[in-house]
Amino acid sequence: MDRVPRMPGRGGRPWAVALVSALTLALPLAGAGQASAADVNNAKNAGFESGLSGWTCSANSGSVVSSPVHAGSAALKATPAGQDNARCSQTVAVRPNSTYRLTGWVQGGYAYLGVTGTGTTDVSTWTPDSSSWKQLSTSFSTGSTTTSVTVYTHGWYGQQPYYVDDLSVLGPDGGGGGDPEPTVPATPAGLTVSGTTATSATLTWNAVSGATGYTVYRDGTRVTAVTGTSATVTGLAANTSYSFQVAATNAAGESARSAAVSVRTREDGGNEGGDLPRHAVTGYWQNFNNGAAVQKISDVPNQYDIIAVAFADATGTPGAVTFNLDSAGLGGYTVDQFKADVRAKQAAGKKVIISVGGERGTVSVNDSASATNFANSVYAVMQEYGFDGVDIDLENGLNATYMTQALRSLSAKAGPSMILTMAPQTIDMQSASNSYFRTALNVKDILTVVNMQYYNSGSMLGCDGKVYSQGSVDFLTALACIQLENGLDPSQVGIGVPASTRGAGSGYVAPSVVNAALDCLTRGTNCGSFKPSKTYPGLRGAMTWSTNWDATAGNAWSNAVGPHVHALP
Repeated sequence: MDRVPRMPGRGGRPWAVALVSALTLALPLAGAGQASAADVNNAKNAGFESGLSGWTCSANSGSVVSSPVHAGSAALKATPAGQDNARCSQTVAVRPNSTYRLTGWVQGGYAYLGVTGTGTTDVSTWTPDSSSWKQLSTSFSTGSTTTSVTVYTHGWYGQQPYYVDDLSVLGPDGGGGGDPEPTVPATPAGLTVSGTTATSATLTWNAVSGATGYTVYRDGTRVTAVTGTSATVTGLAANTSYSFQVAATNAAGESARSAAVSVRTREDGGNEGGDLPRHAVTGYWQNFNNGAAVQKISDVPNQYDIIAVAFADATGTPGAVTFNLDSAGLGGYTVDQFKADVRAKQAAGKKVIISVGGERGTVSVNDSASATNFANSVYAVMQEYGFDGVDIDLENGLNATYMTQALRSLSAKAGPSMILTMAPQTIDMQSASNSYFRTALNVKDILTVVNMQYYNSGSMLGCDGKVYSQGSVDFLTALACIQLENGLDPSQVGIGVPASTRGAGSGYVAPSVVNAALDCLTRGTNCGSFKPSKTYPGLRGAMTWSTNWDATAGNAWSNAVGPHVHALP
């Protein structure tokens, strides 16, 4: 996609390596003592169900929140600020010469769990920022005269808030009282299916007080165990019905299973994008000012079903990206306004995704490490801004092996409802052996649509082996035919064109030509000299660069192409 030079992405955190090294000594030793069956949890208000009772937090850094929680209805949120690391602590009664197991569930920014005053060796453990609940655990022994210890959590200076829930100091009863022994949790309610693909189903349910985990059953057989209130079950057969149940668990046992829900997986045609229309219009939204109309996300017309935010920025870490809203270039558009506009579009049934690459994109995924960095960073951007997925618009080449690895890793994190689009150049899709085409085929089961750029390319071969010049119906139909006849499902093929003569260096076609090509491919009508051997009524639709150039031309493109796409068979 044509664009202006971008601001360089922010680099990594060089102090992180030193921090890891400095804290390695604080990790628990292997082989620490185990608690016995008669042990109790000596911590009070360990789930923060009674607010901050029993806890003291430095600089008023702690509060109790109702979301996110690991179990029950409350959790601790602590926010580091300035020179304060948000330390929250509790004095716990213990027995001398005894062994205790200290555990706690954490989420969010850097989080630490430890104990002081043991009379022997004080211990701690930690984890870097985590987007989901993660259990920290360590053990300690008390000295011959130790009757109490201080248990604490804290974050790290300048980092994001952290959350803590369900802390436990498990060991001999110290006589100071603590939380009661757990009872078998109640049966989970609200089990629903939130998304499906041809090979997976995503389930969600309501949290159960006192539960530390959940077990998912498929057709009566245990298939997975999770700590949160959602799970994606994979390895399913396409177009097949399944029955699912879920049970809550804790140290006391497992609850009765929930009422069953039934689901039928999708047919094997790739990722249909959840509630995305059968025929969809994609538009790129410019996060910069290059002379086209400056827009807010809220300004994008309703004809667009997928809005691709262009672009994510490369960072100093290989494969990693970030997103920086160009507030200054967009007339003071704030991040909060942007996020609110994204949510409003989603509430209206639209999908908003982050595009990676562009004409000058420099993101490179060439090994396993950079593939991991790509998946982790894109997922973090999706979480931060609420994006529904990602668009791959790498116009300087890609490695099919490692981009496939990256996209599969990202899909595993984001779940089956993730939107995955691609915008290769025409040369990239001339043959199924090309890296871009191979990547699309490699991820066909999670791929939403490939909107090839039918512009800035000159003449190209069609699927009949003839050469066609850009800017014609034949160019659009004969090149789309290559994708349709070489492995992509019709629902995964879209026609990408400029919205105006100023939107690309060459290859602009009038909206009427786009509509004629759509008719030719889906109905067999309005073709030029090339006519495909069959029709493809499931063709996904059309894409344009960009919504901004469309607005500059009075939205002539979306006003003409949008209704035509939505009226396709």
